[in-house]
Amino acid sequence: MKNIAVLGAGITGVTTCYALLRRGYNVTVFDRHRYPAMATSFANGGQLSASNAEVWTQASTVLKGLKWMLRKDAPLLVHPRPDWHKLSWMAEFIGSIPHYENNTVETTRLAIAARVHLQDWAASEGIDFDYEQRGILHIYSSKKEYDHATRVNQLLERGGLQREALTSEEMKSIEPSLQGDFYGGYYTASDSTGDIHKYTRGLADACVRRGARFLCDTSVDDLKHTGSGVELRFVGTEPGGAANSDTEHFDGVVVCAGIGSRDLASKLGDRVNIYPVKGYSITVPLSDTDSRQAAPWVSLLDDEAKIVTSRLGDDRFRIAGTAEFNGINKDIRDDRIQPLIDWCRRYFPAVNTEHVVSWAGLRPMMPNMMPRIGQGKKDGVYYNTGHGHLGWTLSAVTAEMVGDIVAASLPGEAMPATAGESIRKAV
Repeated sequence: MKNIAVLGAGITGVTTCYALLRRGYNVTVFDRHRYPAMATSFANGGQLSASNAEVWTQASTVLKGLKWMLRKDAPLLVHPRPDWHKLSWMAEFIGSIPHYENNTVETTRLAIAARVHLQDWAASEGIDFDYEQRGILHIYSSKKEYDHATRVNQLLERGGLQREALTSEEMKSIEPSLQGDFYGGYYTASDSTGDIHKYTRGLADACVRRGARFLCDTSVDDLKHTGSGVELRFVGTEPGGAANSDTEHFDGVVVCAGIGSRDLASKLGDRVNIYPVKGYSITVPLSDTDSRQAAPWVSLLDDEAKIVTSRLGDDRFRIAGTAEFNGINKDIRDDRIQPLIDWCRRYFPAVNTEHVVSWAGLRPMMPNMMPRIGQGKKDGVYYNTGHGHLGWTLSAVTAEMVGDIVAASLPGEAMPATAGESIRKAV
C-alpha cells in the first residue's frame, strides 16, 4: 500500500486525506499547530457559496486598491510598503484580468460540484457542523452595485447556478430581521452555511477512524525528492514541550499548507505564487433572547462592504470580511474589526455586540484566483492549495480531483477497513 504525506491539516488538507483514504492509501497528515483547523480554517465567514464565485481579477479591483490604499477601514486594503513577492503577485494578478469571465464560470462549476461531496461525507461520518440550508442573500444599497451583480449573474448562470432577483420588500420577506434601505438583492436558495472548524475537526476524526495518522505540533523542516518518492525531515513537540526530530520516506506528497505552500513548493522545485490575504471575522455570542431573535438565519453577503454573515446554531452569529494585503501579518487590528461591528449595529441593531470574539486569518491566494490543483514537476509531488476566500466552498471537490490525479499516477488499493490511532501531537 502506497504511503502519502499530506502537508497541512486545514480544510483542504483534511478533505484531501479523506479522499486519499477512500482510494486505498496510507496517509500521514502533518501540521504545525496543536490541532487540525487552527489557522485559516478556524473562524471564516461560514458560507458555502457558489454565488460568491466571481473572481477578483478585474480592473475595478486594481482601481479600488489604489483608491483605498490610505484608508484604514477600507474593504480592500493594500499596504503601501513594497516587496518583491507582493509586486510579482500583483503583476500576475493584472495579467489574469483577461481570464476573469472563464475563471468565474469555472469556479462556479467547482463550487456546485463540491456541495454533494461535502454533504455526503458529513452524513456518512455523522459530522455536526451547524449546517444551515437557508440560502444566501446578496444585498445592494445602490443601483451601480446591483447592476454589476446582474452582469455577474450571467456568468454564474453559465456555470450552472440559479439565482433570484429580489426587490427590497422581497429581501425582507426572506430575512425579516434585516433592517435598512436597499436597492435590491439576489437570492441563491441552493447555497448554505456551516462551521468550517467543526466540520474539519469532525472529518479529521473520521480520517483517524479510517486509518490516517495525524502528526500535529509538527513542523516540516525539509523536503527532498529522492527519485522514488519524497523524504521529509520534521520536528514535533512532545506534550512536555521537548522537540523530537525524525525523517520518513513517502511514495508521494500533497501540499495543502495554505500560505506555507509557497516555501514548501520551492523545496520541491515548483513555483506556487501564493500571497497571504488577511481577512477578519467577529463571532457574536447570542446570549440573550433579544439577540437570538434579532440575528438573521439566512446568510447575507454585502458585496460593496465585502462582508458576509452566517448563523452558527442558535447562539452564535459570525460576521466576516475585508481583504488586506500586508504580508504574513496576523495582527488583529481594531480599525479593521470595528467596521464589522458597525455593520452589525447598522443592519441588526438589536443584536448585543458587547462581547464579540475577534479573529484574523490569512487566505492563501493565487494571482488568477484559481486553486493550484495537480502534479508538480517531479513524480509523486501534488498540490491542492491556493483556494483564497473559497477554501471552505471548494475543498471537497478539489480533494476529489487531486485524489483522482494521485490514483492515476500512483495507483493505490481498495480502502482498508482498519481503524487508526487518535490524533496526536508528537512525532
